[in-house]
Amino acid sequence: MLVIVGLLLGGMMVSLSTLQENRNDAETKRQLDETREALIGFAVANGRLPRPAVSATDGTERGLCASDTQCTGFIPWQVLGTQRADSRGKLIRYSVSPDFANATFNLSSKASKKVQTRDNTGTSVYLVGQAAACNSTDQACSAAVVFSHGSKRFGTSIDGTALSGVTASNTDEQANDTGSINGTLFMARTPTDNTEVTGGEFDDILVWIPPFTLYNRMIAAGRLP
Repeated sequence: MLVIVGLLLGGMMVSLSTLQENRNDAETKRQLDETREALIGFAVANGRLPRPAVSATDGTERGLCASDTQCTGFIPWQVLGTQRADSRGKLIRYSVSPDFANATFNLSSKASKKVQTRDNTGTSVYLVGQAAACNSTDQACSAAVVFSHGSKRFGTSIDGTALSGVTASNTDEQANDTGSINGTLFMARTPTDNTEVTGGEFDDILVWIPPFTLYNRMIAAGRLP
């Protein structure tokens, strides 16, 4: 009888833990969506996207960024008036194309962010962008990406403490942490704890801003062309 009760309680604890994780994921996705909307609102008001925060503890906007690497960091929460951390207390990450952040952008500005996922064979495929270099004519790439490191690995606490996350297998999460290929390529995948799959375990959550989304909102606001 005690064994049965123990099994039932154990099952309930697992279910409650899973339920809480799902709630945290949903809340983080909501925060990222709100942050994306705030970024678009900033662009409508200012003609450009903001640059990343000065630091983990200073949410004002850093100076001009000469490269995609320099344009990758934390969301400038003080500038946007948004939450700086996700539902787990990790600072929200942000990477923006220099052409969209350093000056007023236009229909020929170059979006530089790419996003990949993996198909059922583990092969990386593009969700945003393509193998060829981004350019200012096809706008296949994204103007910016916003993401959370999820609950289990990587991230930075609100006091600026970097959280450990490297394992032998989670190469896709490591790529997001560093902004692989000089701050231009990011990964978005279905969450998994399976260390055997290509790219390893993964629980990052990403959203992005396509150039046409910005253009449409700017045109509607009378800011373009």
